[in-house]
Amino acid sequence: MAETVTHLDDAPETSPAPPPPHGRHGRRTALVASAVVLVAAVAVIGALGLGGGGDEGPSAPPRSGSVVAVKRGNLAERTAVDGRLGYGTEIPLPVKATGTVTWLPEQGETVGRGGTLLRVDDRPVVLLYGMLPMYRDIGLTPRAPDQEAAGDPQDQQGQGRNGPKNGAGPPAGTPASAAPDGAGSAGGAGNGSGDGTGATAGAPRELTGMDVMQFETNLAALGYTGFTVDERFTAATARAVMRWQKDLGLPPTGTVGVGDVIYSSGRVRIGHAGVRPGAEAGENVLTFTGTSRKVVVDASAADAAWAVRGTDVRVELPDGRTALGRVASVGRQAAAAEGGGEDGGSQGANATVPVTVTVEDQASLGRLESGPVTVEYVGREVKDVLTVPVSALVALAEGGYGLETEDGRFVAVRTGLFADGSVEVSGSAVRAGMKVRIPE
Repeated sequence: MAETVTHLDDAPETSPAPPPPHGRHGRRTALVASAVVLVAAVAVIGALGLGGGGDEGPSAPPRSGSVVAVKRGNLAERTAVDGRLGYGTEIPLPVKATGTVTWLPEQGETVGRGGTLLRVDDRPVVLLYGMLPMYRDIGLTPRAPDQEAAGDPQDQQGQGRNGPKNGAGPPAGTPASAAPDGAGSAGGAGNGSGDGTGATAGAPRELTGMDVMQFETNLAALGYTGFTVDERFTAATARAVMRWQKDLGLPPTGTVGVGDVIYSSGRVRIGHAGVRPGAEAGENVLTFTGTSRKVVVDASAADAAWAVRGTDVRVELPDGRTALGRVASVGRQAAAAEGGGEDGGSQGANATVPVTVTVEDQASLGRLESGPVTVEYVGREVKDVLTVPVSALVALAEGGYGLETEDGRFVAVRTGLFADGSVEVSGSAVRAGMKVRIPE
């Protein structure tokens, strides 16, 4: 705000006033002089806005100062909060392989589909994409004669047993096409089951389920063909698995063990290792995060109304650049703020909730991987209103604020939202494009 100050020109030097005249003529001269002084005083008072309460005051000689136009547009009040840039919380890899850890990747390394996350007993644990965790071995399961005759109820669920009851047929997980001669194809006598009946194990049972489709989708994405991507693990799928295993340097069994792969929603960034090579494998061997940088804000639980999923925010980086972000998630549990009061009431008043902000344009973050940032969000916003710089406001003598026009008139205005150095104004005498003066 600026104060309105009127400067009056210095009066010219005058000689001492002559003695007042005598008689009627002298009195008339004194009255005329008094009237001139009174008119001049009223003019000065009017220029200062001291006379009347109308929206528009009388004209006054224009003063020096820059001139700006009244604009129409949107005005937003922004609030800044502290945040932390990083890759998010590190999550332990669900390692199900058993044995000795023989190799670990470097922290910060990125692994994609088909890449090796670690090696256990010198066998690679491979990353694949999917939401369903690996919970069983995937492959063909041999069918025992009694299962084929009676109809194994688990056939409907794809949950086979580990092998035939009579010891007949090929080893578990071996596709029929890869079985030794006479090991028993459908309807063949083979070498016999040893029970004197001549019965043999039937064709390997095809495993079914959504986990099969998820695995076959990844196998096809890695470039392996010759099978149909569906919920059935067939002999054709087993042959493709054998080719994949050969490329990994593994024995071509055609069966994928429960510890051979780990699923994630996409590429991962390697975090901290919980053990060194030589230790036993387990779920705390290695951590990971996503590959996209994000910002986490510990927002005040009492003032987190702005934190709504999908809200656009602005992220200011330490080097002064800005990036556009969007609220992705808001925590449901409040925690005491760091450095809060010792008593429970103070901690409750300072409680915070975590707000995660994602940045779609990762290039706008530069090469910075972590560090403190500032997040700005819109607290209040008005649209399609008249605005002027705050410095254009003048305080009127009768109260309130006004604007000085280019030709020196003063018009009263009502103020609204103050934001970004501008203020919302309204009034009957204000219009878009009108030129107003910013007092010096």
